[in-house]
Amino acid sequence: MDWATHASHLADSVTRHDSQWYGPLATVPRHLFVPRWWEKQQKGWDLRDGAADVETWMRAAYSDRTLVTRVGSRHADRAEIGDVATEGLPTSSSTLPSLVVSMYEHAHIDDESEVLVTTGSGYGTALMCRRLGGDSRVTSVDIDPYLVQEAEQRLNFIGLRPTIAAADITGPLGTYDRIISTVSVRPIPASWLEALRPGGRLVTTIAGTGLVLTADKTADGGASGRIEPDPAGFMKTRQGEDYEYPPPSAWHLAESEDAQEVSTCRYPLLYPPDSWEVYSMLALSLPGISYRQETEGDVRTVLMLHTDGSWARATATGFLDSPIVHQSGPTRLWSELQRIRNRLNREGALPVYGARVTITPDGETTLSRGSWSHTL
Repeated sequence: MDWATHASHLADSVTRHDSQWYGPLATVPRHLFVPRWWEKQQKGWDLRDGAADVETWMRAAYSDRTLVTRVGSRHADRAEIGDVATEGLPTSSSTLPSLVVSMYEHAHIDDESEVLVTTGSGYGTALMCRRLGGDSRVTSVDIDPYLVQEAEQRLNFIGLRPTIAAADITGPLGTYDRIISTVSVRPIPASWLEALRPGGRLVTTIAGTGLVLTADKTADGGASGRIEPDPAGFMKTRQGEDYEYPPPSAWHLAESEDAQEVSTCRYPLLYPPDSWEVYSMLALSLPGISYRQETEGDVRTVLMLHTDGSWARATATGFLDSPIVHQSGPTRLWSELQRIRNRLNREGALPVYGARVTITPDGETTLSRGSWSHTL
């Protein structure tokens, strides 16, 4: 198979020829790191096997898209041909290459940097090794021992032998110039600040948001930086086999139960994950919201469910009609969403992107912009 031509086309689509990441993108065989993946369908996830359809494999592996490799606790590598994953959330993936490169560019890596990255499929680790001209300054960790084992074998196959380990990235670490996490955290782990050398930089995303955070270590052992203007979202760190997510019975309440409060929203129906600014602002003030959207003919419904048992259901016919909102529980979820949309409508923007970030040595993370501030 002519994977090198596909890889060159991927590099052309992701970055410039004079970029230090062009060579890694053009020379790392991404398909070897994603031999199988899960593809989202209307009802669950279908297994895709690269070897069974090489043309589809090449198109998928060398397109700028995320390939999900684990749903719930089910690894695509270990699934049977024809399997469908009907339950669970994505728990590991090969992130779209442009986003991996963007996170790495935010880190301001130089040729002598010692770098800690997250493993996943191992593809991002391979890019980092190629960028640094070798593997001696790269450490890669993942919470899942199987992922680490497979990634290590695939890295070794193409001649790369970075330090790779099954470990909790929020726990004790070594010492590095850069920490780049393509899993999200909230707040910043104190162990990262301990692991960074003076002047070192961390790059990550805030869990549940679309906010990329970059910060440089300060003399007091904390860090300062900003929320970058480009949005991105990653899976959050986990300690177990899977994430906790609302059971079907909880969604049933949001779908069909009578509400404590019924109102009409002044704005057209919005699915918050479709709006990075609104979604991120809401997640800062009310972490722990899950979302669903349903469509039946012209009728669209957005469901919100919070870990405290609160729920909201908003339904509209067409795209311009004002939705009818049903809410129950200790927190009025849609009311908080509407408060944020009121601010956006009044001010023309929300303060999250471009916000200043201050991190104390114990990891307390504060975002601020103008008169607005929020501590995670």
